[in-house]
Amino acid sequence: MANQSTGLTRIIKAAGYSVKGIKAAWKNEAAFRQEVVLAILAIIVAFSFDFGMFERLFLISSIMLVLIVEMLNSAIEAVVDRIGSEYHELSGRAKDMGSAAVFLAMILALFTWVIIIWSYFTR
Repeated sequence: MANQSTGLTRIIKAAGYSVKGIKAAWKNEAAFRQEVVLAILAIIVAFSFDFGMFERLFLISSIMLVLIVEMLNSAIEAVVDRIGSEYHELSGRAKDMGSAAVFLAMILALFTWVIIIWSYFTR
């Protein structure tokens, strides 16, 4: 029988892989570093105003979604780049779609922030 990790050991190993992935994104992806800095600033702003619990949840969640999608986009790019450096239509499509996903997450975050801040200041 194979030695499989179960329970707490599996969770600890998974957490280690996650930390490794975050470190790799920070080291290799300028966009991720920029978005993390913006996320930190945004979270500070979210806690600096008297937003309600759900408003704060939406503000922070929308920013975290951008980081999550950026991480997935970086993973797609890494896999495509590993396959080869020559251009292929499917590789280009995968990278473009990953980039578009980040763009859509940013639009959602921007929309969320504009609506919540606008409603806050027009109360």
